Amino acid sequence: MSDKKSQQLWTGRFSEATDAFVQAFTASEHFDRRLYRQDIRGSKAHARMLKAVGVLTDDECRAICDGLDGIQADIEAGRFEWSPALEDVHMNIEKALTDRIGEAGKKLHTGRSRNDQIATDVRLFLREEIDAVIHQLRRLQQGLVSLAAREAETILPGFTHLQVAQPITFGHHMLAWYEMLVRDEQRMNECRARVNVMPLGSAALAGTSFPIDRGLTCDELAFDRPSDNSLDAVSDRDFAIEFCSAAALTMTHLSRMAEELVLWASPLFGFVDLPDRFCTGSSIMPQKKNPDVAELVRGKAARVQGTLTAMLTLMKGQPLAYNRDNQEDKEPLFEAVDAVRDSLTAFADMVPNLSVIRERCYAAAREGFATATDLADYLVRHGVAFRDAHEIVGRSVRYAQERGVDLAELSLDELRQFSDAIGEDVFEVLTLEGSVAARNHLGGTAPEQVRLQIEKAKKRFS
Repeated sequence: MSDKKSQQLWTGRFSEATDAFVQAFTASEHFDRRLYRQDIRGSKAHARMLKAVGVLTDDECRAICDGLDGIQADIEAGRFEWSPALEDVHMNIEKALTDRIGEAGKKLHTGRSRNDQIATDVRLFLREEIDAVIHQLRRLQQGLVSLAAREAETILPGFTHLQVAQPITFGHHMLAWYEMLVRDEQRMNECRARVNVMPLGSAALAGTSFPIDRGLTCDELAFDRPSDNSLDAVSDRDFAIEFCSAAALTMTHLSRMAEELVLWASPLFGFVDLPDRFCTGSSIMPQKKNPDVAELVRGKAARVQGTLTAMLTLMKGQPLAYNRDNQEDKEPLFEAVDAVRDSLTAFADMVPNLSVIRERCYAAAREGFATATDLADYLVRHGVAFRDAHEIVGRSVRYAQERGVDLAELSLDELRQFSDAIGEDVFEVLTLEGSVAARNHLGGTAPEQVRLQIEKAKKRFS
């Protein structure tokens, strides 16, 4: 028997060694070694359960757990030698364990399969990563609420179609971003609940004939409950797809924020100044300050959306139960995890520390006749039908535009030529401050409402 064949732990059925190319093609240890902590944790819990039901002796269980602890220490110290010939993280660790402690190591796999083992590892991994993502989501939420409080009265142009629409407050805009992230956190929490189901004990697909205690293992690993169906448990990747979906939506939100930050940081807008430590310069143009972090987050959103497509496509044609296709779930899942967690971390550090250039925001809000809707509302309150008011204001805007002035800069006589319903009090609604203050209702942009929403948000963090 060749050295390559002898390293593998399943060779009894085979009469020749695996082809070298096939061995490399099918190996996953170079990426699934990332799951070593979860694999060792699951194996220790499995060993303790086997001891409890009488399959392992106390000494065997102790030797297995001590050996696994030693392997984990070696991995984390960089002393562990990974072998592609052993295919994956599970076989590498099991072979190392048997080499260390002898015959007892061969008993660890009793009552389980790599099929339920990997499903358990991935769920343990994803549970931890979802907790990390939620932590960063809440950090960014808190940062946005803090920024909203600082800029509750700062006037900013609100846009539709990227055209100036109505004046809003900067704080109100930050709270819109915050609301997106609240929904993202809810989705992550709901996903975590479905992740936290234990497949271990399902074995290859049908369960095991050994007298296992799945409840004991479930408690050891802090799962909410064991899975109810062994076929589904080893082949299900809904939980990973659901995470990629939630991550894709989160990244879509971050990408929308990034797009606005890129625009706002441009001198053509000049609404914000991003901290230097989150920007880079140009190799040829010394004046440049590029918003690279925001741009990369916007780009990573596309990659995370790609992981969702990949995961859905991976699973769509698979019959029950486990298939080797499922090896391909880890790289897109890992990419989604890393991208969403790191992007949130970057934004949680960057966004609350940006500087708002208030005078530029205010000047921009005065452009584009942002208070035109306020004039229409004023006319309606003075008995003019809305459609007629819309026409009157449209003609007023054209008149002001031809003269290069804002509506608020027209005289009363000039305004009254379009409607006798206009009185001296019209200028109260044509100011930017009057416009935002008038929207003083739940969900409105008025500073008073922004502060109320900030207090509501702060209660979530207490």
